[in-house]
Amino acid sequence: MERTEIAERIRTIISLVVKHDNFEMTDELTANDVAGWDSLSHVGIIVGIEAAFNIKFKLKDLNGMNTMGNIIELIRSKIE
Repeated sequence: MERTEIAERIRTIISLVVKHDNFEMTDELTANDVAGWDSLSHVGIIVGIEAAFNIKFKLKDLNGMNTMGNIIELIRSKIE
């Protein structure tokens, strides 16, 4: 799966959870950059990503998810 396709799926999930799409998807994007992305919505985003890509994150995976670039690369490693 192409990196851009992964990013678009994640963008859709984030938009649905935080109920807006007023953010730019970059590798440097963090939760602090998206209004409404708090600890509760973070759980919804993680669950949405797991369902969309049919993967499961381990606790150690979650600790490394600080930027969108990290999240995309983690997903790529799990689906390839």
